[in-house]
Amino acid sequence: MKPRILVIDDEAAIRDSLRMILEYDGYECLGAANSQEGLAVVERESPDLVFLDIKMPGMDGLEVLGRLKAMDEALPVIMISGHATVSTAVEATKLGAFDFIEKPLASERVLVSIRNALDQARLRDENRTLKRTVEVRHQMVGESPILRRVMEAVARAAPTTATVLLQGESGVGKELVARTIHRNSLRSRERFVQVNCAAIPDELIESELFGHEKGSFTGATEKQLGKFEQADRGTIFLDEVGDMTLKTQAKVLRVLQEGEVERLGSSRTIKVDVRVIAATNKDLEEEIRQNHFREDLFYRLAVIPIVVPPLRDRPDDIPLLVRHFMDLFSRENNVRPKKLTAAAMELLKAYRWRGNVRELRNTVERLLIMAPGEAIDVADLPETVRSGSARATVEEAGGEEEGSDRPGTLREFKESAERRFLVEKLRETGWNISRTAELIGTPRSNLYKKLEHYNIKQEIDG
Repeated sequence: MKPRILVIDDEAAIRDSLRMILEYDGYECLGAANSQEGLAVVERESPDLVFLDIKMPGMDGLEVLGRLKAMDEALPVIMISGHATVSTAVEATKLGAFDFIEKPLASERVLVSIRNALDQARLRDENRTLKRTVEVRHQMVGESPILRRVMEAVARAAPTTATVLLQGESGVGKELVARTIHRNSLRSRERFVQVNCAAIPDELIESELFGHEKGSFTGATEKQLGKFEQADRGTIFLDEVGDMTLKTQAKVLRVLQEGEVERLGSSRTIKVDVRVIAATNKDLEEEIRQNHFREDLFYRLAVIPIVVPPLRDRPDDIPLLVRHFMDLFSRENNVRPKKLTAAAMELLKAYRWRGNVRELRNTVERLLIMAPGEAIDVADLPETVRSGSARATVEEAGGEEEGSDRPGTLREFKESAERRFLVEKLRETGWNISRTAELIGTPRSNLYKKLEHYNIKQEIDG
């Protein structure tokens, strides 16, 4: 579709001249002989760009520019004038004009300005669309009383600069809460920088957080800004903060107390203005008792503590989450959304969701792609969901399902016990593979084999 360009100028010769330039280059051209006519055309035709003369009888170009920006702030407007002054150009720029071109109009100058204006408008639209997509992906979904209490706490915390500590099991949506706090804060236009403390090796985490100078250690071939510097004036989200070493914790505490960082290999301190949101699936007070976490850092982080509930505590939110994920993934995969039968939805609500919202999200995406029909029924659900929901129903009734999957042989019993043991130890270490292997006295490679053998995954067993 050709971009539509409106020329508002009281001189017919200028309108005709621009029409020839524009149509020859593939644009559709509209014309208006005065200010009132031009405003009416903008309202009726929604052009992609406007050329606007400064000097016209009646309402002048600067006043029209103000009205155009009030109607549509994103509409690119290029001012044209035969009697330009610097002060007029400055005033037009302040009012939101994209460019200012003097008469007589050179065709190359006109076309370059149009291309630049339309490119900028396209990028702004793409940016807005991308931002909306990101917000949908990171939206908190649910209406249960327990989630409403979390959102009320978020609403109170967001406008402040206080540090927030998010606590909850793996997969409950702590990152979504952190992004919601940032999005509703006074720093929302600045960066949101996320650091997964559990995913970074101990020997690299200080460099990652605080940066390093060139040559400060083997492999440091270039200077690197740390995450705290990158988040200056914005928000840093320290996910799985309980996995930081005590040495790193001391440096984070200094940032919180003094507002300054020191890159590895440098003696110079750098001031940073960062809002800190931390998250953990560990009991930090227990970690303090075991001397794994600094008590002074805990109190610095937990100015506003928010507990994010597990999905099993808000089963009434599951239908809303399913619809949300179904819409999201159908758009991303370019397929039609599917409906769930009432029986299938009841099983999803009854399942315990040890992997929480993350596990539900993965399940919905798999069902959308793999279920053969237009409607998803009980038979389409994963076996873990069907059998898990049945067991949960029996447990709630206080009974035991006949023919349940209790181990029937010695080997089955040993494997069942070993699987439970491994999951328990992984939870203790926050799913840190290296620490778990060290804790149970086995090589890391052997632990990986066990995880594969027993199909142990954090999103399922978290």
